[in-house]
Amino acid sequence: MINYYINKCLSFENTYLDYPFDQGLWAAIRHKDNKKIFALIYERQGNICINFKNDPQWGMLWRESFEAVTPAYHMNKEHWSTVIIGKDATEENITDMLYASYLLTQKKPRKSK
Repeated sequence: MINYYINKCLSFENTYLDYPFDQGLWAAIRHKDNKKIFALIYERQGNICINFKNDPQWGMLWRESFEAVTPAYHMNKEHWSTVIIGKDATEENITDMLYASYLLTQKKPRKSK
């Protein structure tokens, strides 16, 4: 199941897989151009979890809407959330969360003067 979500994240344009922590226990999915992480996929307490970046208002809405979404484990609780796979969030919900994180962390175009 972890590989399923890794592959889903890697299906977004210009992304790659990295294992920066814990001897490969946390899979980080990053943007190729700016190296920013948009998803951390790992197992914790027998659950598959994904940390994803969120706009604070969306994070609050997702946490109120789904038991599966909590403030992010081991990250900024305002800007990151954790979704626990197999609870009440559907695959479509999770894909929406991951894509929103992908958009929030992608390289921003430079503003011209």
